[in-house]
Amino acid sequence: MGVAIRTAGEGDREQVVRLLDSAFRDDPVSNWIFPGEALPRAHHRLMGAFTDMVMADGRIDLLEDGTGCALWLPVPGKGQEGGHEEGHGEGPEEDGGGDDAVRLREAVDPGNPRVEQIARLTSGIHPEDRAHEYLWMIGVAPERQGEGLGALLIGAVLDRCDRDGMPAYLEASSARSRGLYERLGFEVLGAPLELPDGGPTMWPMWREPHPS
Repeated sequence: MGVAIRTAGEGDREQVVRLLDSAFRDDPVSNWIFPGEALPRAHHRLMGAFTDMVMADGRIDLLEDGTGCALWLPVPGKGQEGGHEEGHGEGPEEDGGGDDAVRLREAVDPGNPRVEQIARLTSGIHPEDRAHEYLWMIGVAPERQGEGLGALLIGAVLDRCDRDGMPAYLEASSARSRGLYERLGFEVLGAPLELPDGGPTMWPMWREPHPS
């Protein structure tokens, strides 16, 4: 498509946060976490927390024109060096530093239990046994959605996964995104996650590497 992709650095943080904030304002899961007036007040802080986590431990691919980004984490399999990552990096595991899900809620929106809840729920469905690339989230500017930029961003990493024999994993947060991921070779992994209190459905999805 003639759009270059580069790795985002610390100087790109605010651009990435703004992009994710705008891209996910209409996302069903974002609106479940932040109902009503909570969305404009706190949504950007969650996107900032996600950006910081992935910049620290993974990689953010950014379209050169700033219209899209993809957040990836390499996840070692259970029992491999470095342990394994929890879903969205803020799972319920406790250590001497306390509970990551609680710390996320306190940093993002202290009075909102759903920030902590989504962390625990996604952590609970994240596969543990095999090393994989985890697509934490992908965002495209609202005015550019539907142009194939998301597939372009994901495809660059999936090509490498195929070369390296590495699976990939993600959680689709809408039926529309699920369809995109299915076209890229992902399959639904196990039962869908039905968020409580009438919330939307999330689909854990897995992609085996495709031989050349």
